[in-house]
Amino acid sequence: MNPADAWIDAHGADLVAWRRRIHAHPELARQEFATTALVVDTLRAVGLSPTVMPGGTGVVCDIGPAGPRIALRADMDALPLTEFTGAEYSSTVPGVSHACGHDAHTTVLLATGVVLASLPSLPHGVRLIFQPAEEVMPGGALDLVAAGVLDGVTQIHALHCDPRLEVGKVGIRVGAITSAADTVELRLHSAGGHTSRPHLTSDLVYALGSVVTALPGLLSRRVDPRTSTVMVWGAVVAGQAPNAIPQTGMLTGTVRTGDHQTWELLEPLVREIVAGVLAPTGVKFEVDYRRGVPPVVNDEHATRRFEAAIRTLGPDALADTAQSGGGEDFSWYLEHVPGAMARLGVWSGHGPQLDIHQPTFDLDERALAVGTRVMTALALGLDGPEHA
Repeated sequence: MNPADAWIDAHGADLVAWRRRIHAHPELARQEFATTALVVDTLRAVGLSPTVMPGGTGVVCDIGPAGPRIALRADMDALPLTEFTGAEYSSTVPGVSHACGHDAHTTVLLATGVVLASLPSLPHGVRLIFQPAEEVMPGGALDLVAAGVLDGVTQIHALHCDPRLEVGKVGIRVGAITSAADTVELRLHSAGGHTSRPHLTSDLVYALGSVVTALPGLLSRRVDPRTSTVMVWGAVVAGQAPNAIPQTGMLTGTVRTGDHQTWELLEPLVREIVAGVLAPTGVKFEVDYRRGVPPVVNDEHATRRFEAAIRTLGPDALADTAQSGGGEDFSWYLEHVPGAMARLGVWSGHGPQLDIHQPTFDLDERALAVGTRVMTALALGLDGPEHA
């Protein structure tokens, strides 16, 4: 039996209260001081010894015997986005909201820690990791890895809200479940000139347009399409007057891939293609290629362990899930230890499936109990009925 069941029956209101308190008081990356205090106070109240991370936000807490342990991670930060849900627990902070579900992630892990603390013993050690700054790059995962949070950890796991899945469902897959996400900024320079005499200068707008179409197209011919690699521009800036060739211009966009080996090759390949396209134009340029995060690649053994925990919810709980084009800095932990991330269904089953990072995003709070049951089962190594 999952010990989370009895705890939820008795303390289900706490789950909702914690989540709504965090939701109403969102904090941006590396400013999660109130959220950190809530986590620390709650864990100390049940006899645990949480440690605040060096930056003043983020918490790590060990439970159970010393020695090798599995880690469970949740992210804590909110987005710089105004909330338009109209909920009674809406954000009270102008321009900041929990539109990605990190309030739920933190709540689920906090409840899991409280449940585990109530048990007389654990079969092995567990480390709770409440991570700040997931929504920025470089993210908080790098800070925590540098601080040694993976020392002694043999596996690491995480849940992420998914509004495409109904409450009661948890999706997972072996292999890549998110994508690498890098940023490209290209700055162009020319002497400028009159549009009636483009042959007397370097036509910066023509050069800019050439890169806009050529870089995504040529990448699709140089990279295996099975890697789900895509390059998309998000901003194009150049010129003001219709009869003047501008002196400066800028392009910014993202490059994403679901394949770790391809991610390693993308920066030199992008630089090579840009240089080749612009060489005939005479326009000078600088490429600022900022590597973001690698893809989250779920380890097979860790995924099977997660699947067993999901099956404890019932025979219909385990769901397949597609690879996302989004990035997640949980991937940095997987550069050091094996692990897996699963997707927690938060859609009520009725009405629109509002996507994360939208100002109207909210979740069905029944998912909090589902997540707590799964993470507790995962921590204890519980199996579904067919594996008992």
